[in-house]
Amino acid sequence: MKIATFNINGIKARLPALTDWLTESAPDVALLQEIKSVDATFPREALEDLGYRVETHGQKGFNGVAILSKLPLEDVTHGLPGDDGDEQARWIEATVIGDTQAVRVCGLYLPNGNPAPGPKYDYKLAWMKRLEARARDLLADEMPALMAGDYNVIPQAEDAAKPESWINDALFLPETRAAFRRVLNLGYTEAFRARTQGGGHYSFWDYQAGAWERNNGIRIDHFLLSPACADLMTECWIESAVRGRDKPSDHVPVWVSLTA
Repeated sequence: MKIATFNINGIKARLPALTDWLTESAPDVALLQEIKSVDATFPREALEDLGYRVETHGQKGFNGVAILSKLPLEDVTHGLPGDDGDEQARWIEATVIGDTQAVRVCGLYLPNGNPAPGPKYDYKLAWMKRLEARARDLLADEMPALMAGDYNVIPQAEDAAKPESWINDALFLPETRAAFRRVLNLGYTEAFRARTQGGGHYSFWDYQAGAWERNNGIRIDHFLLSPACADLMTECWIESAVRGRDKPSDHVPVWVSLTA
């Protein structure tokens, strides 16, 4: 089971690039973030024509997440539990039925949180508390589970080309990284770091100041795997070459392969 997470940065602006990527790379499941579209106007037909079932949790002009799957999906739910008043579309989950194993797959777009301190950062930290609670519940369910997407978290200094530039940014503040570690410490595996060590590995490059050309990137797109899911993992990698294509997203796909 090949699963990719990809912040597409606007489904309508990036649809040709997305369909090209889906055709060439052929994930079994793709988790999309920042679709920036309401459900009713999401261009599902173009993706269904490629053999994908499409589930969305959209919002006009902002945020929005989706699951595309060539495999059967069950029990699709929308929204991160814990705050019935939260109107931001940042969480979607479903059970993917693989050939040998069902996996609970959660796609997320964690709040950016800037400027910090401030209300946006307070919202980010509160959202991460809800994420931790959902992570606990997923472990209790005992089904292999993963939470993947744009976390807007730089976990360690080696995950930024210029960490000194991020010292006061919400993505790298100590409180942010501590909240991320609390989820990991429940027993989750950060898939990429379980396979690859050291710096120089990024999933986001800004459009400004030649960031891609200079490889001035950060790694903020992550897979967190429950113990039962980590046992199924065979590979995890970043498809960085996608950033060099025509009219790219500022993020690139990150992948895991599971024996499921």
